[in-house]
Amino acid sequence: MFSNLRSLIFKLDPETAHNLAIKSLKFNFVPNIMDEDKNNPLFETDLFNKKLDNPIGMAAGFDKNAEVYNSLFKLGFGFVEVGTITPFKQYGNPKPRVFRLVEDEALINRLGFNNQGARKIVGRIRRNNPAGLLGINIGPNKESNEKIKDYIECLKIFHNEADYITINISSPNTENLRSFHEQTKLNHLLETIKKEKINLNSKIPIVVKVSPDINDREIQMICDVLIGNSVDAIIVSNSSDSTREELKNILGHQKGGLSGKPIEVKSTQLINKFYTILNGRIKIIGVGGVDSGKSAYEKFLAGANYVQLYTGMVFRGPNIVNLIKKELKELLLSDGVKNFKEIIGNKKFT
Repeated sequence: MFSNLRSLIFKLDPETAHNLAIKSLKFNFVPNIMDEDKNNPLFETDLFNKKLDNPIGMAAGFDKNAEVYNSLFKLGFGFVEVGTITPFKQYGNPKPRVFRLVEDEALINRLGFNNQGARKIVGRIRRNNPAGLLGINIGPNKESNEKIKDYIECLKIFHNEADYITINISSPNTENLRSFHEQTKLNHLLETIKKEKINLNSKIPIVVKVSPDINDREIQMICDVLIGNSVDAIIVSNSSDSTREELKNILGHQKGGLSGKPIEVKSTQLINKFYTILNGRIKIIGVGGVDSGKSAYEKFLAGANYVQLYTGMVFRGPNIVNLIKKELKELLLSDGVKNFKEIIGNKKFT
């Protein structure tokens, strides 16, 4: 069904197609998906003390303004992360700013945190009670000279509305944002967030989303800082501003963050490195090229406790969670396990 529709959708500019998808979901034009694996014990898990039907989440970037998270739950996602949201509304970078690389099953985006601003979005969330576990991804405004204050402002606004908050330090499309991968800056940011949580008397879980473009020394340092600041989970990883050598599409030179199949192996290897160092002390959410049962299976083997996707849905359609679960079920049953958690971290990736 989706394969027929896909050729029409792909005639549209990628950002126009995305906006159309949001409008369709907003007006509840949700495909009638028969999910024979709903409540299947193979996939049951929990995240931040909330039960999940499955460990497959929608990554931040799809529902930037928290408009369609309940429709995404209807599509079968175990949890949904909205954003990235900044304190004030911003347009983002000039268009065109999203590029579809069909031959590579990839996207390049340089959107730049386009969103309606925290205060407008929090009102929308309060009016639309989330039907499942909702994460809120936050970041600083582009023109801000006090980026830590921006994170704190968003924390204040959203701490009562989210099941967790993700600190986005890794978008390649906001200048100097990745400087928070430096030890002193990251430590200062997380210490400030920890203090603000005490001031707010909040127990909101904090998640940090990291770049895939980091080396072994940076991985070790990030683990040390996250553990030292009692961070609850890490998302590995955001889109990449490198990894272009093997791309087939002529748009591969475009500036921005690359997501989808070309970063799958890179992110899986990175997850494995974080898993080895963290040794279960911090939960890992694996992102990057997840579009099938096999790709999710590899992420779990590498050490991810959960996975997220976005680009995969662009290429495989709104039934993607159901497709992943069907394929994943076969792999798990052939392993003879009763729950996917039994395979977490069972393979070394090099």
